Amino acid sequence: MTRVPPLDRLGRPLGVLRLSLTARCNLACPYCLPDGLDPPGLLTLPQRLAVIEAAVALGAASLRLTGGEPLLHAGLEELIAAAEPLRERGLQEIALTSNGVLLSAERARALRAAGLNRITLSLDGTTGAAVGRMAGAGGGDPGEQAQRGEVLLAKVLAAIEHARAAGFDPGRGQLKLNAVIQRGANDDQLLPLAHLARERGLELRLIEFMDVGNRNGWRPEAVLSAAEMVERIGQRWPLEPLGRSAHGTASRWRYRDRSCDGGGHLAVVASVSAPFCGDCNRLRVTADGIAYTCLFATPASGLDLRPWLQPQPDPEGLRQALAGRWRRRHDRYSEERQERWPTITPQDQDPGRHAEMAYLGG
Repeated sequence: MTRVPPLDRLGRPLGVLRLSLTARCNLACPYCLPDGLDPPGLLTLPQRLAVIEAAVALGAASLRLTGGEPLLHAGLEELIAAAEPLRERGLQEIALTSNGVLLSAERARALRAAGLNRITLSLDGTTGAAVGRMAGAGGGDPGEQAQRGEVLLAKVLAAIEHARAAGFDPGRGQLKLNAVIQRGANDDQLLPLAHLARERGLELRLIEFMDVGNRNGWRPEAVLSAAEMVERIGQRWPLEPLGRSAHGTASRWRYRDRSCDGGGHLAVVASVSAPFCGDCNRLRVTADGIAYTCLFATPASGLDLRPWLQPQPDPEGLRQALAGRWRRRHDRYSEERQERWPTITPQDQDPGRHAEMAYLGG
């Protein structure tokens, strides 16, 4: 009997599983601010595979491994290799989002050999001062921040080349660069980041500063809209819009002076200024097995999957639990935020309102 994949209450299918492997991170970026500690009871390899298998059975074609910093997870390559057989059941890609600091040449080759299809690296500036500031390096001392930022920048630039050498082809969308842009913090890095991405043949994905979690001091005036980002970059290098694919998070643009496969793309994720809740197809599962159906979810809204994972996985029970949760889904937080945008104040960000980004996996 063929199973019909579930739809949520707004008619949205499940398409992407974002699986967090750890809440720990080796950086302290101010827009995320991780605890630096994992919650107790992290999922085991068999439990993670059971979650992936259940999501694929419900329609997920993409597995995106996140953190915290997923390269801190020693079993990363083993998990990727173990998920390979699920490609016969509908899994089409396995992707990784990382800050790149720990991506050595050896690790990049191992990830590729294990079956990783795509990797996105994060870089929020092009100078030691900017990188150090945005990575939370060196405390509040600007000199120490810049010094440590230079080291981090060198490691991420090296990671880009390690990934490329391992076979992740930017021209085929297998290697991309993420940058979170915050007005007054690193918006002066827009053109330098675009220049760096163009020179290295990478798609640059610019992400609006979002009110995820409760620690990042988010306020509306700190948001640099995607439209303004595109305008600033377009004044330097003319752009041609390519639109947003169905269920995608990014609207894409092509540099008119570049071929489509030669550093020719810019992308913007406008979760604040131009929400895309209407076709969001993402399920997030934390490192300790809590399922969330929105990046902006409240802690209480998560579904604890451990009753179907312990003492050993119950595949059918797990699938039914996830299907039921997905059918009840009605999240559209970013659209609701936009509807009340003129009245938003910092006081709206009540403590405990959102689960933390490092816990949810971004």
